[in-house]
Amino acid sequence: MAGWVYRENRVPHYQREFQKHDGLRLWEKSRGKWMVPAYKVILFGSFGASMYMMGRMVLGHKTWIGKN
Repeated sequence: MAGWVYRENRVPHYQREFQKHDGLRLWEKSRGKWMVPAYKVILFGSFGASMYMMGRMVLGHKTWIGKN
C-alpha cells in the first residue's frame, strides 16, 4: 500500500503529453497510430468475408473456392 501512497505525481507529465499541440488526435496519443487502422482492417475484412460467403451460399456453393 505504501507504493501507492508515496509514488510520484504523474499528472503534470500526462498533462504535458495530452495537451501538447502536435496535430495528433487524442486517441492517437493514448492508443498509438496503429490501433484504430488495424481495428478497421479486421472489421471490414471480416465483413467482406461474410458478404462473400453469403453470396456463395445463395448461389449454392458451400466452400470458399470451387464449385462445392
